[in-house]
Amino acid sequence: MKLLLAVAFLLASSVHAQKTPSKKSVLKVMRLTNQYFMNKWPDPGKPIFTNIERPSNIWTRAVYYEGLMALYDIDKKKKYLDYAIDWGNKHKWGLRGGVQTRNADNQCCGQTYIDLYLMDKKEERIKDIKASIDLMKGTEKVDDWNWIDALQMAMPVFVRLGVLYNDTSYFSRMYEMYAFTKYKHGDNGLYNPAEKLWWRDKDFDPPYKEPNGGNCYWSRGNGWVVAALVRTLQMLPKSDPHYNEYLQDYKDMLKALLPLQRTDGFWNVSLADSTNYGGKELTGTALFVYGMAWGINNNIIDAATYKPAMLKAWNAMMKDCIHPNGMLGYVQGTGKEPKDGQPVTYDKVPDFEDYGLGCFLLAGSEMYKLK
Repeated sequence: MKLLLAVAFLLASSVHAQKTPSKKSVLKVMRLTNQYFMNKWPDPGKPIFTNIERPSNIWTRAVYYEGLMALYDIDKKKKYLDYAIDWGNKHKWGLRGGVQTRNADNQCCGQTYIDLYLMDKKEERIKDIKASIDLMKGTEKVDDWNWIDALQMAMPVFVRLGVLYNDTSYFSRMYEMYAFTKYKHGDNGLYNPAEKLWWRDKDFDPPYKEPNGGNCYWSRGNGWVVAALVRTLQMLPKSDPHYNEYLQDYKDMLKALLPLQRTDGFWNVSLADSTNYGGKELTGTALFVYGMAWGINNNIIDAATYKPAMLKAWNAMMKDCIHPNGMLGYVQGTGKEPKDGQPVTYDKVPDFEDYGLGCFLLAGSEMYKLK
């Protein structure tokens, strides 16, 4: 009994070692960082130019709008909603590649299109994303998601359509595609059941190794899977035959992430190798915060176990990443592995700023809801 009390005391002490932020402070920083971006991009339809020109409904911007909708959910400012609707209108609610696209990156914008359709049922908002998914569903091909980022980009679209149309065929096809990624892509699937983490794609499963001899688990890639599972479980009916598998994968991933957290609160870009570009990085860390905070808020994971790590990570981002004008530092640029976008620093502007902010706003939206 004494031992149990001692353990309970230590757990309770560790929870309070990191201060839980006030709702006011969370909302303040979400507003600041979002306003920085809206000021920088007053026209949401303006193409994005880096090495080439891309339309602004690509995945990077779509992830930002996921975050913006999460902010709007807790902070009902008309300018947020108008900005999202203007984005959809400027793109005529279409997808890069048209309705024929099977690329999850091109379908990511559909998450926000559907969310906006649910607020105002104008058929134009949902027509193209539904047509694209229906065309996929009408074939036998289920191997499209050959990189794990795709899970976050597309699974929430399938879930939304299944719920909206009360059609479980969307859920069934989503699981077939998820299972192919998990069990079959690469040599034996992109999920490692021994370590409960994911290889980004077939280029990184064994025999590929990191400099320290460990497996290459890219932080943001695993963050995308955490977000995919959260955004799937949020809406998927619990009666779905695969609900419990998604839930178990989510819990197993968070458990695997706990011991990999750095002492400063961040996670390395290479989760299992601190020697391979071992600096601070926001996007993966923010997605893990999002996953943990959502689980705590919905009584799915144990708060005493996960809250200390979650608070440590959130407070680290507050301390080290927020510029006075709202820019986010330590955002790894686009890519697929630890070396991409390096060096990742406080002052470096990544090739795309939008998805980093989206990840951060998703995290903030759940931090705001903490009791």
